Amino acid sequence: MANYKDYKIATLGSHTALQILKGAKDEGFETIAICKRGNTKPYESYKVADKIIEVDDFKEYFQIEQQLIDEKAIIIPHGSFVAYIGAEEVQNVKAMHYGSKGILEWESDRSKERKWLLDADLKLPKVFDSPEDIDRPVIIKFHGAKGGQGYFLANSPEEFHERFKEFPETEDQIAIQEYIVGVPVYSHYFFSPLTDELEVMGFDKRYESNADSIGRIAAKDQVDVGIRTTYTITGNVPIVLRESILPKIFEMGENVVKASQKLTDKGLYGPFCLEGIIDPNLDYFVFEISARIVAGTNPYINGSPYTRLRYDEPMSTGRRIAREIKTAIESDQLDKILG
Repeated sequence: MANYKDYKIATLGSHTALQILKGAKDEGFETIAICKRGNTKPYESYKVADKIIEVDDFKEYFQIEQQLIDEKAIIIPHGSFVAYIGAEEVQNVKAMHYGSKGILEWESDRSKERKWLLDADLKLPKVFDSPEDIDRPVIIKFHGAKGGQGYFLANSPEEFHERFKEFPETEDQIAIQEYIVGVPVYSHYFFSPLTDELEVMGFDKRYESNADSIGRIAAKDQVDVGIRTTYTITGNVPIVLRESILPKIFEMGENVVKASQKLTDKGLYGPFCLEGIIDPNLDYFVFEISARIVAGTNPYINGSPYTRLRYDEPMSTGRRIAREIKTAIESDQLDKILG
């Protein structure tokens, strides 16, 4: 039987690294944090990294990759990994990579992502092909994992063009999406190809600046000062959903996994997140999928109410990843979870 102690867990020092590395150490792995120079303090203070590799920029990953290969390190990707290295460059990673690289192509392309989610029979907001077609409130999103930065609302073609002057991006780098009024809910899942079972790990909503603080300012003052709503994510707030909604949550996750298995050889596995809005009729409109661990799992480093129902010990998504890797190594199935 292979020994998991022959392997190490590594990730970029950002996003969900504290959770990933803590979970790996809880499962008995040695850990490596790849940090920007000067940003090592959290990983030293919380004692989650056995080794820290410093770089000037995360784009230098490929310059230090051989060190990871020599250490038999398994890379755990997260939002910063994809954002800084790029979905295309991730395909060139030679170190052991946890999760499917192929599915990133479908996550990072909004038109492909929409096809995937529609094939999974999910409710999606209407998408407008042209700003001239806007006939209702819409939210304009920029491609890539930028944490909501730059998103803005518009109610007409004229308002879109006025706001869009502020951004250097071209129109083929945006998505114009119907704005659904309701509660933002981000559903955290974990699918294991070793057991063929889907787990619901928890839920969160994003705390966005200044969208979530603007209510403290009177409407008249907002107009007088000229405040414009922004959606840059600053943190995450845990949520416990009505229990009656849970069967639908499981069904949605299972449908997404099944649909993904038609897209790539291994399909989607490991942690992922459906991001959407639950409206007053309790319909869940999904506007995005993250095919990796999301920062909304960070409130649950000691486990969520849902993982507590399944496990008799603290089980974060980071630790669940490490346990999956450990099980795969010890059962000689590592190839099933490396992409």
